[in-house]
Amino acid sequence: MPDDQAHSTATTDRPREYRQARFTPPPGACEVLLVRHGESEPARPEEPFPLVDGHGDPALHRVGRVQAERVADRLEHEPLAAIYVTTLRRTVQTAEPLAARLGLEPRVERDLREVHLGAWEGGSFRQHVAESHPLVQKMLAEQRWDVIPDAEPADQFAARVRAGLERVAAAHPDQTVAVVTHGGVIGQVLADASGSRAFAFTGADNASISHLVVLPGGRWVVRRYNDTAHLGLGFTTAPEPLT
Repeated sequence: MPDDQAHSTATTDRPREYRQARFTPPPGACEVLLVRHGESEPARPEEPFPLVDGHGDPALHRVGRVQAERVADRLEHEPLAAIYVTTLRRTVQTAEPLAARLGLEPRVERDLREVHLGAWEGGSFRQHVAESHPLVQKMLAEQRWDVIPDAEPADQFAARVRAGLERVAAAHPDQTVAVVTHGGVIGQVLADASGSRAFAFTGADNASISHLVVLPGGRWVVRRYNDTAHLGLGFTTAPEPLT
């Protein structure tokens, strides 16, 4: 038998193999790195946070500024096409180190700001959580922010968060972006993506990174949640429900 025919026969007789493949985003997908802002200033009943469009707007705590640098350390080598922040300064301040290293001007996506807590804005939410207020227990049991007086209705919050994220993804097909946002928003996005209960992903650590892929056609794929490997020991504390 000629050598070339023998080689052909051997190749044909070899069993087919199908190796496991790594996840690869399809053409047109957008990869979104959801970064929770760094730790913000503590709430003090005698000194309410300033409000921006009704939302409490604390600055970063000094620990939060260190966390922001750690986020920059982690993400500065990622192929980021854009950095997004919200209207609240804790996200802007968290994004600053990364934006400076990459030479990017953060873009504001207003609809990814935190859930509005109504009568409990300005810092009182944290006090009520710490004191196990009866409405906090009801909120957790029903998994709804809007048991708080005058808080944002759950369906409206979900709709605006989805709209904001879809605008970001539509602007960046085949690209990766960082979105510096809030604990309640990250929880809503991942619950929506996974079809889970509303609070299943609430409680992401400050300066953590979660990873979502927005596919063409509107399907969302969760790739990672609450990654804090870049923070190291001492910077991951017991998570709060949000803010």
